[in-house]
Amino acid sequence: MPVVAANKTYNQNCPLALGLDIIGERWTLLILRELVGGSRRYSDLRSELPGIATNLLADRLRALEQAGLIYRTEMPPPIARTVYQLTDAGWRKVTPVIQAVANFGLDQFDENAAHTPLNGFLAGFLLGFDSSRAADIRASYRIKVDGRAFDFTVDGGELAAGRDALAVTLEATADDLITARLAPSAARRKAAIRRMRFDGAGDAVAELRQAFQLAA
Repeated sequence: MPVVAANKTYNQNCPLALGLDIIGERWTLLILRELVGGSRRYSDLRSELPGIATNLLADRLRALEQAGLIYRTEMPPPIARTVYQLTDAGWRKVTPVIQAVANFGLDQFDENAAHTPLNGFLAGFLLGFDSSRAADIRASYRIKVDGRAFDFTVDGGELAAGRDALAVTLEATADDLITARLAPSAARRKAAIRRMRFDGAGDAVAELRQAFQLAA
């Protein structure tokens, strides 16, 4: 991965320091969190990251583009807007970092608070991904959380951008996804999973459940 010219650097030839030079700045991981949820316009990012200055957001996006983790693309009419998306390298490199950091902070997470669709997808679904259970899976999925769609692919144990041919669509509420992941009792977790709707062939659904640890 290319080194990004930045205002701040640790100036150390250490993998951890070099990684932090790219993604360790304030707001950067939260920008990447938003893009794991799908393509986003600049205005979407500003809305979901209250408190970030406009020039700082532009700087962070530019640095992530230079690092090869995100790219800009133009959506066709009637949308006709510039959107930001994760590159293949971004999916491969960023999602494990987000999983690790989110797992680190999970004991501070309030299961009983109001949850956004992105919270449901990340905390309730993505954190369950086990690459060792997905080594033989090559399939694309859509997770619909309170009406918002999240598309992605599992490709040989790694997460990647969504593709057109969907193997399974899962519909659930953010509350049920988080309950299924974090509720202290097995009965509550299983009840939440039973309320979810899986649409796809039986073996494909079984693979999804296995990879994301959603056994009822």
